[in-house]
Amino acid sequence: MSPLNRRRFAAFRASRRGMISLVVFGVLFFVSLFAELLANNKPILIRYDGAFFSPMLRDYPETTFGGDFPTNTVYSDKEVQKLIQDKGWILWPPIPYSYDTVLKGEKRQTLLPPSWAHPLGTDDQARDVLARLIYGFRISVLFGLALTILSSIIGIAAGAFQGYFGGAVDLVFQRFLEIWSSMPTLYLLIILASFIQPSFWVLLGIMLLFSWMALVGLVRAEFLRGRNFDYVRAARALGMLDVRIMFRHILPNAMTASLTFLPFILAGSVTTLTSLDFLGFGLPVGSPSLGELLLQGKNNLNAPWLAFTGFFIIALMLSLLVFIGEAFRDAFNPRKVPA
Repeated sequence: MSPLNRRRFAAFRASRRGMISLVVFGVLFFVSLFAELLANNKPILIRYDGAFFSPMLRDYPETTFGGDFPTNTVYSDKEVQKLIQDKGWILWPPIPYSYDTVLKGEKRQTLLPPSWAHPLGTDDQARDVLARLIYGFRISVLFGLALTILSSIIGIAAGAFQGYFGGAVDLVFQRFLEIWSSMPTLYLLIILASFIQPSFWVLLGIMLLFSWMALVGLVRAEFLRGRNFDYVRAARALGMLDVRIMFRHILPNAMTASLTFLPFILAGSVTTLTSLDFLGFGLPVGSPSLGELLLQGKNNLNAPWLAFTGFFIIALMLSLLVFIGEAFRDAFNPRKVPA
């Protein structure tokens, strides 16, 4: 590690709030990656009649465990559980519900308040809120990361091309950016959602059409400044290819400023997905979503745990990302010296 990067790493570690936020966010995201092991209506492992079965990886007919029907086993059925436990045991996840599991057999199936069985209660469709929260957190972060990475790659490439060549290329591209950025994104999403079934990848592609401009101006300014440096002119005079000059000699300087914006772009991407889900133009109906949880809280004021849960997790996520971004910004600031 170079002395400069060591100084930046020391500056980041000196920010206690940033380090704590990074650790907390990393732990939450890592745990959510194993959502199927934490919240699932299928057992993790079954030992039956001397053999092991993994229902999370494969579907088994009920006849496998001594049942009468050749259909897929419903492991929440008390009779099926008794058949298995007579000749073995069942290892359940800590939360025996998936994000789409509809509770049955309870006196009040919908809008159950928090209890030992359901720590965050149930929603208006009798689904466990904690299970949906775990899956929804994972989808939101993965969507935000994918959108941030793809939009940053496109934006950095566009800004580098625009700033390096300048002149007519810069002029034409700037006019295009002015027109493209002035388009009403929300209205276009509403129109597209009226005849295109939204999904994770479709929504990601649509949002990518408008989110790639976040870093264009910053990278363009760095390349406009860097293309006139002496070492760049010398490399050009020696016959080095423009692409190599752009991405080997100028881009590292531009990336220093760009990296400090990535946590903020990630926070904006998560907020965008949450807003679209809240308005009903996001992920397909039934998908675990933080925006859909907020919508349920608005529609069910008699169940305040829905609104409080959605607000708390979104506020926590965005606060952690903002604190991480501030720590990155201070670490890459040459005027900041760690204590």
